[in-house]
Amino acid sequence: MSTPSKPLSGLKVIELGSLIAGPFASRICAEFGAEVIKVESPDGGDPLRKWRKLYEGTSLWWFVQARNKRSITLNLKHEAGREVLRKLLTEADILIENFRPGVLEKLGFDWQTLHALNPKLVMVRLSGFGQSGPMKEQPGFGAVGESMGGLRYITGFEDRPPVRTGISIGDSIAALWGVIGALMALRQREVNGGSGQVVDVALYEAVFAMMESMVPEFDVFGFIRERSGNIMPGITPSSIHTTADNKHIQIGANGDAIFKRFMQAIDREDLANDPTLSSNDGRDARRGELYEVIDRWAASLPLNEVENLLRQAEVPASRIYSAEDMFSDPQYLAREMFLSAKLPDGKAFKMPGIIPKLSETPGSVDWVGPELGEHNEEVLGGLGYSTEQIAALRADGAL
Repeated sequence: MSTPSKPLSGLKVIELGSLIAGPFASRICAEFGAEVIKVESPDGGDPLRKWRKLYEGTSLWWFVQARNKRSITLNLKHEAGREVLRKLLTEADILIENFRPGVLEKLGFDWQTLHALNPKLVMVRLSGFGQSGPMKEQPGFGAVGESMGGLRYITGFEDRPPVRTGISIGDSIAALWGVIGALMALRQREVNGGSGQVVDVALYEAVFAMMESMVPEFDVFGFIRERSGNIMPGITPSSIHTTADNKHIQIGANGDAIFKRFMQAIDREDLANDPTLSSNDGRDARRGELYEVIDRWAASLPLNEVENLLRQAEVPASRIYSAEDMFSDPQYLAREMFLSAKLPDGKAFKMPGIIPKLSETPGSVDWVGPELGEHNEEVLGGLGYSTEQIAALRADGAL
């Protein structure tokens, strides 16, 4: 049997990003078959190479974030380096960049110039505040986007200051919107006969788009959603509870039939059959009472017993997973959510699996994040540069 092609095979993506949002967007493209060429500065490359836990001097995060990509180094302050980039963009389908607005323009890569160079090019621009508006030139990391977009305001407990989620979620959400926008632009280009266009994603807007009913609730009722800890105000019961062995479990029993099964499972027939608790509005009005009941029950049993009982009663629930929990979980293993790979020195390690799972043309990981400039000769040779010309570019400081 021949190996099926991936859904983005044949597309060429040029990445001018660093750290999280831009590189995550291009990583998704690379996992599903696009040829991704990551352009890095010769002076150290993407800072992500040195972020968080390092193995032999390189971030383990890097090996995941840059998988399936080819790395070349270009000094974009050098005209010869910019000329190489122009040649790459001439034959590219997508450019993904997350510089501060104005940086590419100063280098001579404004949209008008790029569109004239390659009318089919789709340009994905990820930035803190977008390519327009009074804040467009301000620096904006994911944490700022999460703050301005509303996420930080509602995250945490009501009697304490706002907190962050445990990952750079704002950057990752923006990356997803960037890929969605790029695919929509390709659809327009290839099916409806259009040309390339700009996909403008602001981090704060990417987060803002996830804020559910926050806008109409304020506009209609003047209601400002506040931090509520682990519970979901207006949707009861749904919260995190602590078990007898000091473990934690999320229980979501907010459906009417589910709530009744839950109460029966914990021997609270009185609550299961209470007509005032048969719908969500009645339960939410008594949520303090219900959470006390559930807290006491969870605290009386070890986690495994709590999980088994809830599973038998078909109540949606999950322990709060650490990485250790994930590594041994049958569901994670059955869904192939850990892929085996090797670090440059041959050491085996696990990395996250591919999502989404496509039945006919699934994505894959073909290699881990490359060394800085590992593919200079290969990529430039493909553009027609000779070995001597590449050596001259390197000697001149363009590579």
